[in-house]
Amino acid sequence: MTAYLTDPAAWQLSWDRQQEAFLPDREHRFAAMLDAVDAVTDGAPPRLLDLAGGTGTITLRTLARFPSARATVLDQDPVLLSIARASLADRATVVAADLSSPAWSRDLPEPFDAVLTATALHWLPAERVATLYAEIREVLRPGGVFVNADHMPDDTMPGLTKRLIARADARRAAAYAAGAASTWREWWDHAAADDVLAPRYREREQIYPAAHTNPEWTPPAAWHVEALRAAGFAESGVLWRGGADAAVIGLR
Repeated sequence: MTAYLTDPAAWQLSWDRQQEAFLPDREHRFAAMLDAVDAVTDGAPPRLLDLAGGTGTITLRTLARFPSARATVLDQDPVLLSIARASLADRATVVAADLSSPAWSRDLPEPFDAVLTATALHWLPAERVATLYAEIREVLRPGGVFVNADHMPDDTMPGLTKRLIARADARRAAAYAAGAASTWREWWDHAAADDVLAPRYREREQIYPAAHTNPEWTPPAAWHVEALRAAGFAESGVLWRGGADAAVIGLR
């Protein structure tokens, strides 16, 4: 017998609040990404891949804006995928796959109008990101777009970027101190204590052993723009910027 989360919406809310403590302008980047999707679909319901999509955050916002969209969430994390499946039910396809393997796209249902990802690929090593960009291009239809929003400091303004990061860190610390949001570690402790998510959490520990976790790799946006060009995208550039974060876009 399969056990289901009793209140997926509550887990989505707690995830959003935890993430918003890291990224106060999180919704701004999502809006910019979906504007790009709208621009390349001309009003038609988009076919969208939510890459490294976790709980389905981008997919939920896509369906709110484009109710007839056909969305697929792809991730490897069994805890986050459990929340995504419970939240989305039959409104989207949910796929478990490992982006470190070239086989990650094997079970995808169709070519996509857009592939969107946020705050995820910095866990992959540089050489894998560059190769992944070329693989992502292959799952897009001609004229489709890929957008990656992540930590991408502007290397032309190192002094200001450092101050912006320090300011964001201070605001985050104040939010934690006031109990306005859970820390990353607190959120995962809650998941590990949940009756339904606890088995998935144990699976997660096998997939991501602490001793083998990749360090974050956050090159400037210019690196990503050039990597997209090298991967064969017809156009690439910066779609959005907020402090030390940015969203880069590639047009197939």
